[in-house]
Amino acid sequence: MASLLSTTLDITARVAPGPVGRVAFALFVRPLGRPKVRPGEAEVMARAVTGRLVVDGIPVTTYRWGDGGRPVLVVHGWTSRASRFAGFVEALRARGLTVVSFDAPGHGESGGRATTILRQREIIRRLHGEYGGFSAVLAHSFGVVATFFALRDGIRVDRIVGIGAIADFDFLAERFRANAGVNQAVEDAMRRHVQRRLFPSEPDVWQRFDACRHPEEIPSDILLIHDADDDTAAPAQSRAIAEAYGERARLIETGGLGHRRILGAPEIIAAATEFLAGAGAHAWTEARDPAWTEVRDPAWTEVRDPAWTEVRDPAWTEVRDPAGPEVRDPAGPEAPAETPAGISAAVR
Repeated sequence: MASLLSTTLDITARVAPGPVGRVAFALFVRPLGRPKVRPGEAEVMARAVTGRLVVDGIPVTTYRWGDGGRPVLVVHGWTSRASRFAGFVEALRARGLTVVSFDAPGHGESGGRATTILRQREIIRRLHGEYGGFSAVLAHSFGVVATFFALRDGIRVDRIVGIGAIADFDFLAERFRANAGVNQAVEDAMRRHVQRRLFPSEPDVWQRFDACRHPEEIPSDILLIHDADDDTAAPAQSRAIAEAYGERARLIETGGLGHRRILGAPEIIAAATEFLAGAGAHAWTEARDPAWTEVRDPAWTEVRDPAWTEVRDPAWTEVRDPAGPEVRDPAGPEAPAETPAGISAAVR
């Protein structure tokens, strides 16, 4: 059926691009299923105070853990749900932080069958108004580009953590075309439909969906975490954001965690929580490299492992762990290091 639909769209796009654009858009904004809460997430979700918003006539379920001011906002990815961040919620609550999240339309416990970046922005705006602002945002995948889109409208946060980031609409459109097995004509028809229906007076609307555009509009410190084996979002997406934001951004690249398992990795939860708890991109107190016990300072003033008897000076080219793996000075020829678990990581 999928093959028949893609073939029909490919052929029809040449003679009736309008209807094809509508159909393609309907497919584009609809998540692929509605995953359920996992057993390991249920207890955390049961402790949440739930609320409800109505956006475009669709009921949206919201969640809150804690009752402090300036909470951390959590924005899930496509075909996902807020419960996937259960490990982060526990870690952030242990640091005394309040956490707020939601299931997007068509996801989790919310109603509807589809969502758009405009609906995501409206939900973030409404929550921002309800809670009087956020201290930080933690986002995954599509949630990253949606977050940057929302923050361009006057919402300010101190810190952003983006995991497995998608940075721009072009990447989303290309992925849709590849996954649906349709040709360029179908993608073009979909883009024209979006332009006419949602943004008739904005010819350059696609640039608004680019997280790398006008970085001065988002003055936050940024931590990006991306896995080299991510089969959904290319690591180049996070690299582009890191390059665009320069000294305000840091990028940790891992291996072997993929696009989804990375959300459950203890070392990723620890690094993100430390950053969200208040350490800026210029002055982190620590960022834990996957499977290592040392603390790495992105300024590379020192790396200290409790099991080691030495502290690496930035002038050194390397320092060796007694167990065997080595850590190289980023100024040296091989900045990335192999961790005992075989997960490669680099801080940019």
